Amino acid sequence: MQSQYAQCNFALNIKKRIMDNIALIVGASGISGNNLAQKLLKNNWTTYGITRKSEVKLKGLKNIKADLLDPKSLKEALREVKPTHVFFTAWMRKETEAENIEVNSALVRNLLEVLSPKKSVKHVALVTGLKHYLGPFDNYVSEGFSPETPVRTEHPRLQLNNFYYAQEDELFEASKRDGFTWSVHRAHTVIGQAVGNLMNMGTTLAIYASICKENGMPFIWPGSEAQWNGISDVTDAHILAKHFVWAATTPKAENEAFNIVNGDVFRWSWLWKQIAEYFDIEYQGYVENNRSLEELMKNDTAVWRQIAGKHQLVEPQLYRLASPWHTDLDLRRPIEVMTNMSKSRILGFKEYQDTRESFFNLFDKLKEQKIIPA
Repeated sequence: MQSQYAQCNFALNIKKRIMDNIALIVGASGISGNNLAQKLLKNNWTTYGITRKSEVKLKGLKNIKADLLDPKSLKEALREVKPTHVFFTAWMRKETEAENIEVNSALVRNLLEVLSPKKSVKHVALVTGLKHYLGPFDNYVSEGFSPETPVRTEHPRLQLNNFYYAQEDELFEASKRDGFTWSVHRAHTVIGQAVGNLMNMGTTLAIYASICKENGMPFIWPGSEAQWNGISDVTDAHILAKHFVWAATTPKAENEAFNIVNGDVFRWSWLWKQIAEYFDIEYQGYVENNRSLEELMKNDTAVWRQIAGKHQLVEPQLYRLASPWHTDLDLRRPIEVMTNMSKSRILGFKEYQDTRESFFNLFDKLKEQKIIPA
């Protein structure tokens, strides 16, 4: 009887701790933030989502429209909000890396300064990516630069300006000031759904394949020989969400930076064929002097509008869905890139996701939601 009472009391305490968790997600409309919001709501967290413009239609999510570059209005927007956990899943792209640093460090600094007097924050998580190891947009895996792979969290920072480093430094400073724990999540290419996202390989390839099918054209590989033949990995948005929650609630994971990927590896020479077969189209592999995806899709705006009308799709604007410039950054790398995530495994994170299923599950969802033709 006493044992049953103890078990019941333990369960109630666990439930209370979960209900006491109040999450604030920066970028709740994006791939990473939206999937995280779904995960937290499913786990009974009180969840707020900050976006600049759009309201996220997700049952249970408390939407907040705020500009993180305007501290005064941000303070007012968060007047009644006292989060225990903050998740940064958004960034802003500018023309130069100097501008990227200025703006994206301010996003982190402004929010944490506004929250500081509330004394409510226990943990802050920041998602970055492999540009931590490969260099920023304007110096990305530049000629003659060959980082050691698999990339590991203990690799030192590059001697380059990088907005990821600036964001981390703002996080570390605020942690020292306010006493919260932190985690940094360095994802590879994130595969998941979000309309209007700046970095969206999965949906971009689905749009490209749909256009190829409509036009009776082969699914042409737009990347490098190294990427075609080399080993790679990616990060499913669902496994990233699980990693966020694990790091935020696991004492052993406090104040650590992690790599986070699916846990398997693949070669694009295999996966490209799998995607072509899914869409029932022919494919063409690597050839010398091939065209980038941005070049291949540069005249497809009108074509996509016609496809959207013909199949009654929900989004006729091509570049609200596709980001070929970002997909090119990955697929045209002159080296193979894969990720070591031993630190997470050693500390107890055991989740795994099959990469082919990541893409196919996304494609199925895009069809169900009438974003691409069924």
